[in-house]
Amino acid sequence: MTIFRNLLVIAGLLLPMVALSAIPERVGGEALPTLAPMVEKATPAVVNIATEGRVALQMNPLFNDPFFRRFFNFRGQPRERRTQSLGSGVIVDAGRGLVMTNAHVIANADQISVKLRDGRTFKAELVGSDPDTDVAVVKIPANNLTALPLADSEKLRVGDFVVAIGNPFGLGQTVTSGIISALARSGLGITGYEDLIQTDASINPGNSGGALVNLRGELVGINTAILSQSGGNIGIGFAVPVNMASQIMAQLIEHGEVKRGFLGVQLQDLNAELAEAFSLPISEGAVLVNIVADSPAEKGGLKSGDVVTHMNDRRITSAADLHNRVGLTQIGAQVNLTFLRGGESKQITVNVAERKESATSGIEFGNKRLAGTSFGDIPTDAPAYRRVQGVMTYRLERDSPAWLGGLREGDIITSVNRQPTPSLRVFLEVVNQIQDRLVMRVLRGDQAAFIVIE
Repeated sequence: MTIFRNLLVIAGLLLPMVALSAIPERVGGEALPTLAPMVEKATPAVVNIATEGRVALQMNPLFNDPFFRRFFNFRGQPRERRTQSLGSGVIVDAGRGLVMTNAHVIANADQISVKLRDGRTFKAELVGSDPDTDVAVVKIPANNLTALPLADSEKLRVGDFVVAIGNPFGLGQTVTSGIISALARSGLGITGYEDLIQTDASINPGNSGGALVNLRGELVGINTAILSQSGGNIGIGFAVPVNMASQIMAQLIEHGEVKRGFLGVQLQDLNAELAEAFSLPISEGAVLVNIVADSPAEKGGLKSGDVVTHMNDRRITSAADLHNRVGLTQIGAQVNLTFLRGGESKQITVNVAERKESATSGIEFGNKRLAGTSFGDIPTDAPAYRRVQGVMTYRLERDSPAWLGGLREGDIITSVNRQPTPSLRVFLEVVNQIQDRLVMRVLRGDQAAFIVIE
């Protein structure tokens, strides 16, 4: 028994009591390393976000059959259901009460509540949301708030230590640590415009919209997604870089939406086969397949067959990479492009214009289910151009029938009620013939789904 008095069981290990008492508080005159001081300063700026909303329910076709309704004395069923969700957010402007979060955290929300670490809860106002980058901004009363300082995410390096702060599973604030595993991740199908930070800091459900900070307590990214087959963390998480998120926030505040940059080029990835055929010494870049007439690209002198390798001295690895960077560039800004033409490296300066979309309003369809929406052909500079036959959703009013059914801006509709819609003209013809509910097959990034608009 004497032996056991001097032992302590910790995590399944027997440790001598004398060893525990001998753990020093300082080593070589220096305090043991800890993240606690930084975390204590950063966590008041990370908030919990709770939402309530509604989504449309998919009706069984039998419920619309008069015989079925009369025979079973069916009185109908609710056409929508209430939803609730939990997520996280980051106060980025204490003076104006601005909170940055993910667009999917507040999607379908009628009410948004923001709870601070000190227990205060505010009803939030939606400033704007951009599903293409999964960034949203809400506003709460500015009263004794703490904001996180913003870092320069362009200066991040693989191997930098980072800390993720959020509200996983609704447990309350939680802190996890890790490193930057990779930068400039794209082509994942998580968002429409991707330039994501990859980290092994644990990001679990509810962490979405939370903060990814460096060891100085500066915000470097907004946690947005994990890559997992089980739904739990396996060490592959992604965050929107704060530089990108800040650009999106500025546009949401000024315009209430994001205006995409436009060069007027159709793009294709440069692969090993094309590089060999063009006798190029590289295997990564964006090949210009087609130049839109009277576009900034044509005015700047770009030609079909040019291979863009850098934009503003930053390497371009793929067509999606260039598409993302141009789309997130401020309208009117000048960009420097480095490209190869005939094996010779050249540089050019091009002014980024605003994409002019030829859209048709849903009210012109004569179908009330498409009120508050507008559609158009897939733009020539979109990654899906000539790869997918369909119609793009350009504008979508919140709480419109299409929005309640789950349609979002940027979605590509490939069929309606099982009838293919390869162009806007065909889409108009098909929809004008349907007065019942609309069943649309929709592409969003690399994902496909059916949605029902009642």
